[in-house]
Amino acid sequence: MDFITGLYLGYSFLAFYFLFLFVIIYVEHRKELTLIPKASKEYEVSCVIPCYNEEESIGRTIEAIATNGYKNLKRIIVVDDCSTDNSFSVMKQYEKRYKGLVMAVRTPKNTGNAAGAKNYGSKFVKTELIMFTDADSFPEKGSIGKMIGFFDNGKVGAVTASVLVKNRDNLLLRLQSIEYTVIKFTRKLLEFIDSIYVTPGPLAMYRMKYFVKVGRFDEKNMTEDIEITWRLLDAGYDVKMSLSSRVYSMAPDKLKLWFKQRIRWNIGGLQSIFKHKNKFMKKGMLGLFVLPFFVMSWVLGVFGLGFFIYRSARWAVADYLTTSYSIQANAAVMSIKDLSLNPDILFFFGIVLFTLSFTFTLISIFHDKEKDFKNPRVFDLIMYTIFYLLAYPVILTVSAYKMAKGNFGWR
Repeated sequence: MDFITGLYLGYSFLAFYFLFLFVIIYVEHRKELTLIPKASKEYEVSCVIPCYNEEESIGRTIEAIATNGYKNLKRIIVVDDCSTDNSFSVMKQYEKRYKGLVMAVRTPKNTGNAAGAKNYGSKFVKTELIMFTDADSFPEKGSIGKMIGFFDNGKVGAVTASVLVKNRDNLLLRLQSIEYTVIKFTRKLLEFIDSIYVTPGPLAMYRMKYFVKVGRFDEKNMTEDIEITWRLLDAGYDVKMSLSSRVYSMAPDKLKLWFKQRIRWNIGGLQSIFKHKNKFMKKGMLGLFVLPFFVMSWVLGVFGLGFFIYRSARWAVADYLTTSYSIQANAAVMSIKDLSLNPDILFFFGIVLFTLSFTFTLISIFHDKEKDFKNPRVFDLIMYTIFYLLAYPVILTVSAYKMAKGNFGWR
């Protein structure tokens, strides 16, 4: 067995391992996915909304929180990070509309990232629970109340929700919609092994005293929602997910914006890996699963691209040389003995992996019961599985390069 074949078999083993792990978790806990714990009391909650140049959406976000239906929502703190548009004016209008509930504040200077605005807004919070949502995200009515019951367990430090795509007007947006559905389903499965690794910005709730204890958000990290989750896990706190709590977020509608967002996400993931590298393979789920899971995901992604390029180049060169030689020697380009009906083991593994991944995607969609959106089209599912996912190795490689060069910024 040559070296490349050995590497591919190792790659296949890791891919099969993670796929079967999620399948086993799903089979064991499928009846618990949508359970909503009943809260013993109505915890007081405050919501912080960071905003930078979101005049078109910030009003709708405030409205979605104010009318969500949770009676013990005490304050909505909207933080303008020195926007250059009319965002702050819109905030002040809603402060007047919801007097005593909405509080519009502005950072002393532009912080340059969401973490800075979130931390600034958190200083005004006096309630037991603190919630964050993005200025272009819209929690579904009743979603806040469905998250509260998890905090009856004193070990719970944070609760996240199902993040879904709001705008689905073109192919790129529809593909992201499928991606978000698979991600949120996978995140819920990870809850059952205490390994939720991110509390996404569109809607996440924290126990205030734990949030303060671990040091609030890291303002140097490009994905503060990943990094704080890792610190909560490292401190021994549990992270839960309310699958039934939905929040709809505006996804990038152009390829350039999508690529930039994904680069930021992956650079933030790398920052988190390097920051917590000393926890690798040490006690606790952060060191024993989350960090290895992240590292293996990178290895699988980057190696998958390298292997694909190698195999394609090798096939193209070999085919070219064979054809050229046959023509020069006046010999047949192909004979019947060159045809083989025996399946290649590497090809077989590839087909099995593709089939399992496609099946997992279908299961994720089956559990996503949205009222206002139809199930994805067959064409979109094929495009997502065959083409969309192939972009990720490229994104990972570019992210690693930019990280090494220090060429990145939040905005």
